[in-house]
Amino acid sequence: MPQAKVLNEREIRKVLLSIATKKHAARNRAMFTVLNLTGMRVGELAALRLADVLTSEGEIREEIYLSAQMTKGSKGRTVFLSDKAQEEIKNYLQVRFKLKDLVPVTFTDTSRALFSSQKHPDRGFTASTLAQHFHYMYKSAGIAGASSHSARRGFLTALSNKGVSVRVLMELAGHSGPAVTMKYVDTNPQLLRASVNLL
Repeated sequence: MPQAKVLNEREIRKVLLSIATKKHAARNRAMFTVLNLTGMRVGELAALRLADVLTSEGEIREEIYLSAQMTKGSKGRTVFLSDKAQEEIKNYLQVRFKLKDLVPVTFTDTSRALFSSQKHPDRGFTASTLAQHFHYMYKSAGIAGASSHSARRGFLTALSNKGVSVRVLMELAGHSGPAVTMKYVDTNPQLLRASVNLL
């Protein structure tokens, strides 16, 4: 089976433009962007609850702890949120709850899904329904060969292209060994050319 396509910047913009024209734009934009900025698996994204991202002061956490039940390898790990990822989540929650200040949300049931679905507002998406949802988002943007795994591959490839070591990539991805991580990293002619020009 071919690996999920790694999107270039133009294709990412294309997906974001497509998302902006459809229903649930704030939620879909946040899900797409957070996956691209964290390298989380789609099942991990689906498992997130409001309490995982919101502090008691109504701020977005800098780190999300994924419990063993939420991850693929049954081993907990920490996901680091960049300023950009925190901003995306904050914007989405402000739209979802129609609030500028998110403190009131902390007094509600924060065990509800971070990303609510129409069918199950509290439980949210399952891993498979969210994977399907991403499939349709890519399809409606006219991107072939992409899947919910594209963002994870893109995240690791982009960091590798910027010189981040395999050891760090492995930690960020929650992989047990470097060989698994390297399968995710996409090489391209431009990167190969730039590499030989370093000499």
